[in-house]
Amino acid sequence: MYARYVALGDSQTEGIGDGDDRHGHRGWADRLAERLAPHSPGLEYANLAVRGRRIGQIHAEQLAPALAMEPDLATVAAGLNDLIRPRCDVDTVADHLERMVGALTAGGARVATLTYPDIGAIAPLARRLAPRLAAFNERVRDIAARHGAAVVETDRHAVCTDRRIWSTDRLHLNPLGHARLGHGFAHALGVPDVDDSWTRPLPGHPSPGPVRTVADEARWAATFLAPWLWRRITGRSSGDGHTAKRPHPEPVS
Repeated sequence: MYARYVALGDSQTEGIGDGDDRHGHRGWADRLAERLAPHSPGLEYANLAVRGRRIGQIHAEQLAPALAMEPDLATVAAGLNDLIRPRCDVDTVADHLERMVGALTAGGARVATLTYPDIGAIAPLARRLAPRLAAFNERVRDIAARHGAAVVETDRHAVCTDRRIWSTDRLHLNPLGHARLGHGFAHALGVPDVDDSWTRPLPGHPSPGPVRTVADEARWAATFLAPWLWRRITGRSSGDGHTAKRPHPEPVS
């Protein structure tokens, strides 16, 4: 089916939220490679993603190495780190995405990308970003149609905003979320014996009351939002000092 798969992106593709820095991060891209392997004997897999990277950095740092590997499959999941910032030009973000998707497709790769869910449903303080995310998602669909890329449309399935698939930081998927997204990419790519069950909702559970909701929001803001804002103010990134975890194609084990 495929001989070489290369993943480009930021923290989600690196696998943050599914493992840790001591024992390693797995993530949806690793899980996708594992799903592909039984149908692609000898499959090689590289993951160039680095946490904290914005889409311009991903374009500048990861595209050329990816093309040099001559993949026949590539995934590009990028842009959210730009879209959540106070100032963001959606057209610029989409242009970077299109240039990467176009170059990889022209290089002979089957490309898959994704839309983003309304993260305001996960973190209410981000509700103002909904129009920006919706505009970007429509650009993603247009780009995919022009270049024949597959799209995992996370914005069209309620389960993708179920907090039970997100880490406590609300920025990264947890192991269940990474498993669902890896399944979604496999489904979008038409991997044999993969169905659409990744879109199905989790079993129901009672919603927290207003007091607990307020307390949860205050705890999240103090624990995760404040450090994120401080990094923005000081010009630092969570990716400082980090490099790709799998910079060269290696057999999937």
